[in-house]
Amino acid sequence: MPGIDKMININNKNNIFQRFETLKTNRKKRYKYNEFLVEGVRSLNEAVKNGWRIKSFICDKNHLSDWASDMIRDVHTDANYCLTPELMSELSDKGETSELMAVIEMREDTLQSVRLSENPFIVLFDRPSNKGNLGTMIRSCDALGADMLIITGHAVDLYDPGVVVSAMGSFFNMPVIRVSDNQALFQYRELLKNTYPGFITVGTTAHREHPLYSVDFTKPLMLMMGNETMGLNKAFKECCDVLCTIPMSEKSYATSFNVSCAASVLMYEVTRQRGI
Repeated sequence: MPGIDKMININNKNNIFQRFETLKTNRKKRYKYNEFLVEGVRSLNEAVKNGWRIKSFICDKNHLSDWASDMIRDVHTDANYCLTPELMSELSDKGETSELMAVIEMREDTLQSVRLSENPFIVLFDRPSNKGNLGTMIRSCDALGADMLIITGHAVDLYDPGVVVSAMGSFFNMPVIRVSDNQALFQYRELLKNTYPGFITVGTTAHREHPLYSVDFTKPLMLMMGNETMGLNKAFKECCDVLCTIPMSEKSYATSFNVSCAASVLMYEVTRQRGI
């Protein structure tokens, strides 16, 4: 197993370093290689804890904490790389250069691969277009007990560094499945309805509909959140059993919530009703 003493030294912007840079900035290349670049203690700890495949560690071996040294020693990888301090600084997105980064293999997207609880709580985010919103949504799903987050349509890249950072360690603990085919999603919903008695699909809207506290969230549930600008698409709205809204102050200038904020409020209501 590669360790600190068997690292490949990178002293200039060679092809290997350029590939690392590409994983940060190029969506197509990330999917071509089926891997992405991660930095940050919390994220790396959660990736290892949750069994993600670490393909390589990247570091300056002359500036490692005990934590980083132990990580390199204990985690199996294909190869590890030692960069100069200057190259590490250029590769890192943090104000203070990360001492350890990792190239991690993507996971396969399949709805059926996610093990649901006895009383499922699934969240769907329709065509998310903002990295921070998607990352925050992942973090809220993790914090408030969702079984899975589904992303639909042409969306911001799940594996973009901005999404991973804003989700913090929750990225590696929360099952997130991308579904490009709405028909596959509707078939999965029918399967859930047949498997879990009382299963409901709840859509969200900024217009005055059923207030969230009037909806029975104790039932098996799929909660659908709309795109930041356009809301839920028409097909999703039509398949919902109920549309709900978050009541707002009559004195408010705001007409709607940020989608990730709205999701957190709605998910909290789910956990409140369920007594979690």
